[in-house]
Amino acid sequence: MITGKLLVTGATGDTGRATIDELLARGRQVRALAHGQDDRSKSLQERGVEVVFGDLLDFGQVRSALDGVQRAYFVYPIRPSILQATAYFAQAAKEAGVEGIVNMSQKSARGDAKSHAATDHWLSERVFDWSGVPTAHIRPTYFAEWLLYLAPMIKAGLLHVPFGTGKHAPIAAEDQGRVIAGLLEDTESHKGQTYPLFGPVEYTYEETARLLSRVLGKPVAYKQVDFEEFQRAFQTGARATGRSGNDFLFQHLREVVIDHQNGIFAGTNDLVEKLGGRPPMTLEAFIEKHRNAFV
Repeated sequence: MITGKLLVTGATGDTGRATIDELLARGRQVRALAHGQDDRSKSLQERGVEVVFGDLLDFGQVRSALDGVQRAYFVYPIRPSILQATAYFAQAAKEAGVEGIVNMSQKSARGDAKSHAATDHWLSERVFDWSGVPTAHIRPTYFAEWLLYLAPMIKAGLLHVPFGTGKHAPIAAEDQGRVIAGLLEDTESHKGQTYPLFGPVEYTYEETARLLSRVLGKPVAYKQVDFEEFQRAFQTGARATGRSGNDFLFQHLREVVIDHQNGIFAGTNDLVEKLGGRPPMTLEAFIEKHRNAFV
């Protein structure tokens, strides 16, 4: 039974915001870890969320954030030092008597991955397992939000990406938020489990372009391009959405393009509905919801 506070890291990111929305709807006490005061953190405070400020790479700040917390959600961006952040978080959680953790991993996480980020996520899972703090790992396929990074390209009627005939079933962050909240409700039952998460339907990127065309009512032309051309377009899209790329991220993306073609991100299942309470959002619904970003 949840009687205390739930800590959500990445509180102003896609899955963090979605998790907080779901926990508040369930009447839970939420503490959010944010990097600094801005409009997003202020909005959380106005909704009754206790917002604490800190860095996952500062052990003292992590300890403070977890003090008095019953259960927690851990997420770390695609950048170096996740293993340091994981060790800090696991140790601080153990000291604080945290009952359970939900850990955001990724579908391509494995010990022999060529992506440094994917290998690090797999090792991060192992660190949480070794810690003894009950932890459930989620491994989502590509987010539907990935298309928002490419919004400037899609606005221009293009979907020029390095992906070929590989498929995945895009999953929206809000569906993951419901899954995370559901796992936090009963961390004991889910400890040690690893859950791959998918949207409802698999698509190639050529099929995605056709779907964008139909939903948006305008032509969106698919073309397979080399990674360097895609990287330049991705950087443009990232800047337009307030994000930024880095060498670590692009090494990861270069390798997961290959993983995608080899079927690592493929598949569907019913876990979003089982763990989150309702079926995942369709890609059509996601595109329509974010129409203004694409037209």
